[in-house]
Amino acid sequence: MTLLELSDVSVHYGRIQALSGISLTVQEGEIVTLIGANGAGKSTTMRAVSGLLPLSRGTITFDGQDISRLRADLRVVRGISQAPEGRGVFPGMTVLENLEMGCYSRKDRKGIREDFERVYELFPRLKERIGQQGGTLSGGEQQMVAIGRALMARPRLLLLDEPSMGLAPQFIRQIFRIITDINEQGTTVLLVEQNAQSALSRAHRGYVLESGGITKAGGGRELLADPAIKDAYLGVA
Repeated sequence: MTLLELSDVSVHYGRIQALSGISLTVQEGEIVTLIGANGAGKSTTMRAVSGLLPLSRGTITFDGQDISRLRADLRVVRGISQAPEGRGVFPGMTVLENLEMGCYSRKDRKGIREDFERVYELFPRLKERIGQQGGTLSGGEQQMVAIGRALMARPRLLLLDEPSMGLAPQFIRQIFRIITDINEQGTTVLLVEQNAQSALSRAHRGYVLESGGITKAGGGRELLADPAIKDAYLGVA
């Protein structure tokens, strides 16, 4: 079943066109990744899906409903949650308080307790640092908080924007293993990632963005094997 569909979506920053009529789909249960160079429009796509940027043209459909003009907070209630580029951890708040921000709109106390346990199972280090302020955590730990906070909304679609950015290799491997675990537990994932090798090797499907438009699409393994993708994004010919 198609969970998310972007149809002919364009986005402008003032007079600058950041997305030019892109169309893509995410099926329920998939990991779909967007790859491309800096400035290609990847993060703009994510911000459009989450409702942080208005569309100049086109429609965004989630679970069969047009959400193109729906407020960002109501998209969270519908089931879309994002761990943003740069993590967005509240530095003066504890790990627990940061995680609590992810479930601010929920009233189901039993479900919230269950999701705290799920986050702590995925990220045991966060349980160890529950009272520590976000600003004192390492980059990898802050990324765990950002993903955990997004999961506390119990999303059907999890948006992950550059989760490996600035992380040490051991954290990168751990984050990608956890992304796979999250997906296998039933959460659909839309992933923006400059580490094309790791992203495509774990994705069911992928899209390549260049200058605000989609230039290629296919299965993750298919794109990994594409000579043009290897040359442009994987550093090999």
